[in-house]
Amino acid sequence: MTTPADRSFIDLEALRQTALSESPFPFVVIPNFLRKNVLLDLSSDFPRINVAGSVPLRGLAYGTIFAQLIRELEGPMLRAAISQKLDTNLEGRPAFITLRGRTRMKDGRIHTDTKSKLVTLLLYFNPKWDVEGGRLRVLRSGNNLEDFVVEIPPVLGTCLIFKVTDNCWHGHKPFVGTRKTIQLNYLADESALKKHLSMHSFSAKLKNFVRRFAPGDRYTE
Repeated sequence: MTTPADRSFIDLEALRQTALSESPFPFVVIPNFLRKNVLLDLSSDFPRINVAGSVPLRGLAYGTIFAQLIRELEGPMLRAAISQKLDTNLEGRPAFITLRGRTRMKDGRIHTDTKSKLVTLLLYFNPKWDVEGGRLRVLRSGNNLEDFVVEIPPVLGTCLIFKVTDNCWHGHKPFVGTRKTIQLNYLADESALKKHLSMHSFSAKLKNFVRRFAPGDRYTE
């Protein structure tokens, strides 16, 4: 691919033009968040992740194309566009990125994000999605997975951005196997960032230990 380094991979205009849903909490779904001409290259450059659960970006290996996407995700232009879309001030808020490569049976249970997170962005990297499980649902309540306002197939280039509130319920039906996602969070403060870094780093070390010494606990496609 001959994309110049200064050409944006993220289509900020698509974000700006997509209507914000206010109920049951503020969220926006952008099917074309990434430009079509970079989808295949970005998909190929996605880091290899052989454990389930969230893995912090730090410590993962990836190429120059994926690195440019990360710079855009962490950059001021996206921050400003999200701030405007969600009518919230994200200036000075730390950004924290984790990735997922695999999903377990227990993943996707109904939950809200922690209060230390102000905004969550989920960006999917799966070329296609033909199964029922693994499709994220924006929910009206915390006790009924069928009471949803939208269901989002986790296909390449699709993005969900939402404001973290007390009722930002979401989840999906069970799926076990490859399900690639980037999660970007704007956090409340540096203390929250240190806490998340510590928690995810310990979790990643534990997963690697289990993967090495408990092969019976590995996942199958």
